[in-house]
Parts: sequence; C-alpha cells; structure tokens
Amino acid sequence: MGIEWTRIKNDVNGNPRYVCHFTNFLTSFEYESNWDSVESCYTLACKRANTIGGRKFHNKQYGGGIVFQSYSLDETEQAIARMLERA
Repeated sequence: MGIEWTRIKNDVNGNPRYVCHFTNFLTSFEYESNWDSVESCYTLACKRANTIGGRKFHNKQYGGGIVFQSYSLDETEQAIARMLERA
C-alpha cells in the first residue's frame, strides 16, 4: 500500500505510536471529488480510522493526521486496506 508513517512519542505505557495523513482513509473517488470540503473528508477519514483503532491526532506537529498505536505497521496497513475495500 505504501503509507508514509511518521513515528511520534510513545504513549504513557511505552507503546509505539505512528501517524499517517488522513487521505490514506479515502477511496480514490472520494479523494478526487470531495476537495471542495476538506473538513468533511477529514471527518469521514477520522470515523473510518476509529473503526480500526485510529484516532485524530491533535498536534501542530502533523496537520491532518491519524494516529495509531502499533507494533506492526504491515498489519495496520492491511487493516486500512480491508476497511477501504468495504467503503
């Protein structure tokens, strides 16, 4: 899939966390047709990410980010791909 991940500080329990851009949670049709309302695209992406354990990343360091706690980015990317197939 080729998602570009950015490593951020561990959570309070020492688990690794990674951030990716919200556009990774949109289908190609949604990505191309809905840029008149970026806010609605971001809201949709956050709702989809929530279903597989992702959360909105509240930080100026990375605008438009979705954060995951993950020990295996391959498995996380596979979960994103499966989620997009259902969308």
